[in-house]
Amino acid sequence: MKILVTGAVGFIGSHTAERLKSLGHEVVGIDNFSPYYSKVLKKLNEKALLDKGISVIEKDLRDENLLAFLPKDIDYIFHFAAQPGISKTSTFEDYFTNNILATKNLLDYALQLPDLKMFVNIATSSIYGLEATFPESVAPKPASHYGVTKLTAEQLVLQKSREKLMKSCSLRLYSVIGPRERPEKMYTKLIACAFNNKAFPLYDGSATHLRSFTYVGDIVDGVVRIIGKEDLVDGEIINLGTEVEHTTQEGIEAVEAVIGKSIKIDHVEARAGDQLRTKANIDKARKLLAYNPQTTLLEGVRKQVAWYEVNFLK
Repeated sequence: MKILVTGAVGFIGSHTAERLKSLGHEVVGIDNFSPYYSKVLKKLNEKALLDKGISVIEKDLRDENLLAFLPKDIDYIFHFAAQPGISKTSTFEDYFTNNILATKNLLDYALQLPDLKMFVNIATSSIYGLEATFPESVAPKPASHYGVTKLTAEQLVLQKSREKLMKSCSLRLYSVIGPRERPEKMYTKLIACAFNNKAFPLYDGSATHLRSFTYVGDIVDGVVRIIGKEDLVDGEIINLGTEVEHTTQEGIEAVEAVIGKSIKIDHVEARAGDQLRTKANIDKARKLLAYNPQTTLLEGVRKQVAWYEVNFLK
């Protein structure tokens, strides 16, 4: 099949594009190379994709008439592109245009594809709100602009399924870690602080926050299992993550154990909208996708540290 992956040079999008290619699919990536973080990492990811024969189109989904720039013979869309996370540097307009308008434009494009089998939206546990421990049937209570706009994007996608205009589903991901994690995310920042003898900025109260830290390879396992199950998952919301919880403090200690040194801590003001607890309820994913994440926190951290050493400690 010919598959379009949006946000293809990002963290999870790049891993998914590579996996799809390894499964024998023709993969086309699209990314706007947003300046949200350094383009150095994005170019590194792009090179990895190009080396594997995956083409990457530099294009912003907020631009209209995507059909003029993107292929017309796409069978599957995996939509990762978004304004991510909770950041003081991101405005509401950033979240609104990147998460809602961009998704609407992509849907307009998808509706013109004659062979499209499925539109897979990539969502987030932030949709649930300050605590994300629930099955997909629970009413969402997002507590950030990120969560609110990702919920809206999700509903735009699922609306097309309800209208019988295309098959679609949405995957809510939980606290993904691993190689290529964005530089502002917890583990990349912890690893960088450890190797560069800098203090890690720990948000007040967050040491006891609980997270389903899920290795990116386990997430991708669930994402690609959608293929071939179009009728089964059409219109569905599915959680992907690990059921194992760890505190932020345990995450810090895992990095310290792998690298073999203590990390200095700088306590900073808490972030509004930061989740207190995430624990993936994956009963539905197990039933529909035979999903079964296996990678432990320590294994995931080891792989991420190894990636960091190869690419940033030359």
